[in-house]
Amino acid sequence: MITLYHYLILGGFLFCIGLYGALAKRSAVAVLMGIELMLNAVNINLLAFNRFLNPGDVTGHVFAIFVIVVAAAEVAVGLALVINIYRDRMTTQLDDFDWLKW
Repeated sequence: MITLYHYLILGGFLFCIGLYGALAKRSAVAVLMGIELMLNAVNINLLAFNRFLNPGDVTGHVFAIFVIVVAAAEVAVGLALVINIYRDRMTTQLDDFDWLKW
């Protein structure tokens, strides 16, 4: 029997993988993928809490859809920025994004 604890462990594990990807990777695309993993871990937790705590309500589903919409907007803006920077600098390495340094 799969319980709420199993879903929370899965969500926490997925969040940790995404956090590692967002903090340890040097490529902007890998950082965006790590952020997406973290948002998907949040969606798993939202849906699990909705299923086990209030199964007749759709509040968790609505919040998950909202997170998916925010994630889609983040990917669209993030990839547009990465493509624009790549055209100018010919790299997607975050160490090379030094326009704001003195």
